[in-house]
Amino acid sequence: MAGRIRQRDRFEPRADYGFFGPDSVAWRLWSYPTSLTVGFQRSVVIEELDPALNAAVEATKAIRYRPRTRYERTIVYFALAAFGDSQSAVRAADVLVKVHSKGVGTDPVTGISYDANDPQSQLWILLTAWHSILYAYEKYGPGRLPEQDETEYWNACAVAAELQTCDPADVPRTRDGIREYFEAMRPQLLGSDVAQSTMDHLLHAEVMFPPLPRALRPAGWVVSRVLRAATIATMPHWMREMSGLRQWRTTDALVVPVMWTAMRAAKLSRFAQLQILRAIAPGVLPIAGPVLYGVPPLRPEVVGPAAAREIGGYTAPAQAHPQWRARQRELVFGEGQVPSDEGIYESEAVLGPIA
Repeated sequence: MAGRIRQRDRFEPRADYGFFGPDSVAWRLWSYPTSLTVGFQRSVVIEELDPALNAAVEATKAIRYRPRTRYERTIVYFALAAFGDSQSAVRAADVLVKVHSKGVGTDPVTGISYDANDPQSQLWILLTAWHSILYAYEKYGPGRLPEQDETEYWNACAVAAELQTCDPADVPRTRDGIREYFEAMRPQLLGSDVAQSTMDHLLHAEVMFPPLPRALRPAGWVVSRVLRAATIATMPHWMREMSGLRQWRTTDALVVPVMWTAMRAAKLSRFAQLQILRAIAPGVLPIAGPVLYGVPPLRPEVVGPAAAREIGGYTAPAQAHPQWRARQRELVFGEGQVPSDEGIYESEAVLGPIA
């Protein structure tokens, strides 16, 4: 008991509950062990089928040269949106606009221009993440949500959309709605050679794990392959075909009880969950730790994004930093230069180091 108390006392209380709170469906799903494992791997893999997003990712090469850092910074952002106090979340949303302002250019595959702050690209990122967290929870966790809980979950996703440049009104609020969204996106998706290579790269979980001691590398290899199989098993067959991914149906079936057992065991142990966090994304520990240990905030209240922005003096992401964004576009499209990294460096204090 004393050990558990000491562990809990390591975490500082937040200012408030942020946008959702301990009784929310969002907290229930995002805090389940499936989220940081299959859920998040699935989301970053599927994202690459959007040619505009894939071009922006490929232009930086960060996913190749520092995949673990980029993965962790992405997880930190989504953790702040789900669990962080309201001011930390809107601050992260504001700096993310400057980070994404670097993601402008022309896709060498399709020839179209792209902008990582484009509302439709941002909606794709948001929905692939929230849908993947839900899908993994239902397949490898407690099972399908009741209709009322699912409605609450998608309403929470619309709240999270206020932290990005997309319109919350575009967020589907039902299971059928999210299916229709993916069907509508399907003709726009592209499994190019670059996309397939990147997706395969991201399906090797060792790219997001810290270097393992030699004695643990065989176990790490097994975990990586099981996680890869579990993630592919959540992807519809049309998406696998587009991605160049192949997997036997028997593997799809066999990986379910393995993952269900592993996730259930992890959920029963806070220590195990902390170890998963520490291995995959140590920067998330101070954000998710208070949630796992039930550390109450200084003010036990939920604050909406609009109210949080008013308190902090932030502009809605869609209207944030217009001059800076215009300058980045001018550098790329007008002057033929590379965009500035200033937003990336500024974000280190919020999302973590880039190297």
